[in-house]
Amino acid sequence: MLTQVVYLSEELNANLRERWTGSVPTPSEPSPVTPTPRPRLILNQHIREYVQAASKPVTTGSWLSRREIPTSAEILGKADDVDNDNGYDDDELEVPVNVIRGPWASKEDYLSGHYELLREDAVAPLRDAVAEVKEVPNMIDNQAICIYENVRIVGMTFTQQGIAARVTFSLRRAGKKIVWEQSKRLITGNMVALTPTRDMFRNECKVAIVAARPLAGVQQSPAEIDLFFATPEEIEIDPQVEWVMVEARSGYFEAYRHTLLALQKVMRERFPLSEHLVNIQPEVGMPGYIEANPFADLSSVFSADKPPENVHILDDWPQHLKTELDHSQLSALRRILTKRLAIVQGPPGTGKTHVSVMALKVLLQGMAPGDPPIILTAQTNHALDQLLRHVAAFEPDFIRLGGRTLDQDIIKRRTLFEVRSALSMPNIPGGMKGSAFKSMKDLIKTLTTILEPLTIDREPLSANLFLKLGLINQDQHLSLEKGAREWVRLGQQEAGPMVAWLGDQLVGVESRYQLEDYGFQVEEVDLEFEQLKELEAETKGATDDDDFETLKGPYVALVEPFTGRSSRGVMEEKVQLLLKNHDLWKIPEGFRGSVYSYLQQKAKEAIQREFRRVAATYSKIMKDLKVGKWEVDALILQSAKVIGMTTTGLSKNRGLVASLKPRIILIEEAAETLEGLVIAACIESLEQLILVGDHKQLRGHCSVQELEGAPYYLGVSMFERLVCNGIEYSMLTRQRRMIPEVRRILAPIYEELQDHPSVLERPPVPGMGGVNSFFFSHNWRESDDSYTSKCNQSEADMIVRFFDYLVRNGMDAKDITVLTFYNGQRKMILRGLKTHPNLHGCYFKVVTVDSYQGEENDIVLLSLVRSNDRQNIGFLSVENRVCVALSRSQRGFYMFGNAINLCRASMLWWAIVQIMAKDPRRVGFALPLTCTNHGRKTWIRDPTDWATNNAFLADVVLEEREVESLARFSDDLVNCHMPCERALPCGHRCLEVCYIQPCRCACAKDKGKEKLRALPPDHSPQRGSALAEAYQAYANGGHIEDDAKLAAKAVDYAVQERQEKSDEVMAKALFGGDAAYSSSHGSEDEKKVAELVDIARPGKGGSRRKWVEVFESDSSVVDRVSKLPTSLLD
Repeated sequence: MLTQVVYLSEELNANLRERWTGSVPTPSEPSPVTPTPRPRLILNQHIREYVQAASKPVTTGSWLSRREIPTSAEILGKADDVDNDNGYDDDELEVPVNVIRGPWASKEDYLSGHYELLREDAVAPLRDAVAEVKEVPNMIDNQAICIYENVRIVGMTFTQQGIAARVTFSLRRAGKKIVWEQSKRLITGNMVALTPTRDMFRNECKVAIVAARPLAGVQQSPAEIDLFFATPEEIEIDPQVEWVMVEARSGYFEAYRHTLLALQKVMRERFPLSEHLVNIQPEVGMPGYIEANPFADLSSVFSADKPPENVHILDDWPQHLKTELDHSQLSALRRILTKRLAIVQGPPGTGKTHVSVMALKVLLQGMAPGDPPIILTAQTNHALDQLLRHVAAFEPDFIRLGGRTLDQDIIKRRTLFEVRSALSMPNIPGGMKGSAFKSMKDLIKTLTTILEPLTIDREPLSANLFLKLGLINQDQHLSLEKGAREWVRLGQQEAGPMVAWLGDQLVGVESRYQLEDYGFQVEEVDLEFEQLKELEAETKGATDDDDFETLKGPYVALVEPFTGRSSRGVMEEKVQLLLKNHDLWKIPEGFRGSVYSYLQQKAKEAIQREFRRVAATYSKIMKDLKVGKWEVDALILQSAKVIGMTTTGLSKNRGLVASLKPRIILIEEAAETLEGLVIAACIESLEQLILVGDHKQLRGHCSVQELEGAPYYLGVSMFERLVCNGIEYSMLTRQRRMIPEVRRILAPIYEELQDHPSVLERPPVPGMGGVNSFFFSHNWRESDDSYTSKCNQSEADMIVRFFDYLVRNGMDAKDITVLTFYNGQRKMILRGLKTHPNLHGCYFKVVTVDSYQGEENDIVLLSLVRSNDRQNIGFLSVENRVCVALSRSQRGFYMFGNAINLCRASMLWWAIVQIMAKDPRRVGFALPLTCTNHGRKTWIRDPTDWATNNAFLADVVLEEREVESLARFSDDLVNCHMPCERALPCGHRCLEVCYIQPCRCACAKDKGKEKLRALPPDHSPQRGSALAEAYQAYANGGHIEDDAKLAAKAVDYAVQERQEKSDEVMAKALFGGDAAYSSSHGSEDEKKVAELVDIARPGKGGSRRKWVEVFESDSSVVDRVSKLPTSLLD
């Protein structure tokens, strides 16, 4: 046992101060921020009260007593040894059902239900990964699991967040080179499980959180990262133990961790707005601060000769004053200003962010000195920064919590880190920061001393250490020293007592890492990397700078290069018997290696016990240090009127935010935020909660897909649940994004959406002859990529060629976005665009629908991918995703997919196709292109058509100028052969046909052929010889072949004309149209296509109008849809 530890040694302390002070981060240079006066140094007692209340033990064995990081038993799928009432069983796991219709039974049922659902979503991916590795220990990486072998602990870093273990590891099981710059593997805040290689999760498991993943560390060989073990009592320090580390590819633990803690804290608090959030009371009253003072300055909203600066907003709301807001926006604004729970639904392009900004102007104008700040939150950093940029125009002294912002001009300078650095805040009298720092330094010295025996790389563990730890007695120690002296007297090289005693029984231990070279095999770039990097930045919270990938603090390297040679059949009992000898030199030499290994293991166990004991104290001091930092930050934040942060950042800094006693919290993207995160925002001082979003667009993201739908409905936001349960809300109805031709497609989702006059003036898409939207239908088969994501090669080729066509007709590549529901298709299209010869150097925006929420562009090309005999359309059946996909374009929107398959599988898609089939008809089997100069139409049915429409150019003997033109003009273009006749600067008109560039005129004849082109012709002898040979071949019979080809082209044009007419007839038969329909169906009853009725969704929330009568033709066109969905929540 470890009875006593000598904490300090002269050798260790010789440079301890230098090592420590050299590791403390120096303050950043003051940034050019808006000057903020230093606040009075008054201690905020609310922070300590919050932390103490959160850590109070509970008497019942309920969910409130569980730690946020799962236990080893939880990850191994065993019964929890702490609380058998948690719902965990050896055979099954019970997860509560989410109540989305009607009220919850109680506050505790509501909070505990969401706690368990979030915890399952956070823990399940890693638990499932461990179970799979346990079943197949030698498996390699797959699409769900990453496995790292030969993991060894090589050091400890003492940081202000805790003690981090540095580990090295092998990527052999990945089998590919990792592009760490764009990989979500092992990002900071993710959770991993470790097991000794000898065990492979049969009995042992350690849970850890990635503390840091600096690129320099993971790019070296062997790669290394830093880990926080779940608790100080679970820290491992043995550098000789080999581990296997497992990581789930899905999920991100840090996004859940602080929300789980917040939900436990809410249970211990007064829960504001519970009458609406829990009991579903539909009528909403006014907030307390409005009841006390219902007057507001509305001069920023209305313009009048007499500005409305002191309006009673409850009784005297202006009715006829001029304003830039439309009627629905005014209604939403009034709701935000007068309701304690204000819900505003903003369909695409309706200006919901603008309404939020206008409301903030009014709220800020009404703030009195000493009023608490308004808290702004959003699901993503992008949305938060967008909102704060608007706020900066009228309130420049806002502060942003969190370290990840792409806005370096405005937002960066107003981050808490930059503002704090500019103020150089001293310690607060009575604050915890100073004393915690001092205690931390003292503990680091102690912990470093404890680890000292494991930092010597030239000798085995010493006899003195074994004596101090009580593993050998004084007589045995003297025998070792005496034997060493005899060793030297006999002429042997001087050595320590243990080296002399062990002799050749002492063997080296090396970590063997094979150099991993996978050639050109590179792991696919993770699509969600950028989103995860946003979350990763939040792990450092509001108190750190942007360098969140590197830990700061003293580092101690652990090395133990020796062990004893093992002897067969020597059990622990035999070793203990041998250690009864008072003279250890009497132990036979063949057994000494086993004896040393035994002493070595016992010594490391004793060192680890003492290290863990002191580490537990270190952990408590770090919590005090966090409180001390919050006390300083609270002084800075209390002077701000607006504070912005992400919803994850709010959960992480909830104690700091609560200490400011804010009464107004506004959440943007509320319908995209999981309910648990919104609950965490309900701090005790809250008087008004403002939720702005759209529940018909993207829902919150769940790591476990099974939890998104029935009966758990974790993906259903608080916003959606309240709206569908009849809580009063406002909806914006006038959109300012899409042209009417595109907006009409959304009619099955938004029946009342109207157009703002500004969308009527958008320029048409060049080269499309006024066809600014189109659904190109095909029957090309889908396939799977190496990650089982869906893709469609022919559809991708069609989109790439169309993209090129739009660029050649004057569109800037950055003004075109390609959307798809599948990452496999995204990569296929992006690959095609990057390798297209005409598009080198262009910027491409090819993204998945889920990552394009809130974005827009001039032209959107949507790749639908799915085309199979099973009528399986996957993500395309999710109305929320479809809504986002259809609503991103401003000027032009073009869909590519199997319309027949979609109509068979989905009532929503059937309704969409019916709308596009009406005037103007915008659906068919051929993509209509139009020459901008002459209006000549070309129909493209297949990717090969882009080449065959101009393939005849290569079959004609060309003059020199035409050869040069062809060399500069790609065969990939669709060519118009009408005369160009464009007016040129010289006054003449162009004599070329439309497709040939550049233009030429009559005056070029007098200037010589060398002037016909911008590029000078090649007059080399080789060039002239080649042309002479080509002419001779043409004169000797080549013209006959060319005449035949031209005749064939004439036949092709005739066929094309007939095909266009037949396509029109087929399109009418497929997608509707009175003439085509009545000609093939006799009875009046059969002409009825569809009608709208209200479809109730029992137990799932709400109802909506649905198309229930389906167009029915023969089986080659559209089959009748046999059933309607009954389990979706709208």
